[in-house]
Amino acid sequence: MGESNSLEEQVRTFVGEVVAGMSLTLDVAVERLADGLRVNLVGPDAEPLLRRRGEALDALQHVTNAVFRDALPTGQRLVVDCQGFRRAKDRELQQMARFLMEKVRATGLPQELGPLNSYARRLVHLEVATAPDLVSESRGEGATKHVIISRRTPAAGR
Repeated sequence: MGESNSLEEQVRTFVGEVVAGMSLTLDVAVERLADGLRVNLVGPDAEPLLRRRGEALDALQHVTNAVFRDALPTGQRLVVDCQGFRRAKDRELQQMARFLMEKVRATGLPQELGPLNSYARRLVHLEVATAPDLVSESRGEGATKHVIISRRTPAAGR
């Protein structure tokens, strides 16, 4: 991967080589978003990446992030999607977070979501951050981390 190639082109080439190495025929497109890069895979061989709730897609995203971690500016993310699978799952998770946020408001009781990987936890935290009356925190270790959504307690002395 030469330095003259843009980061987008380097990511596109890398992911293309990985899926070709898996004997999959998929088109690879990379788009720059405000918070990082999104790799979109489309084509006739998507199904192997989407089996078992997208485990192979998660693995491809993990490997791609490991390779390009130091090339991305701080706070930027690299997301790998296939046939819109991750985008749909993200929306589903955000809807679940909003449902639990309303449940916290209605009952006053904290609500738990998980276990979630770091990417999914981040989505939930970002969704909860849109509500000034609620707060979220991750609890647990490694792959068993959960997100707890609860009411924000007023700061003492204010």
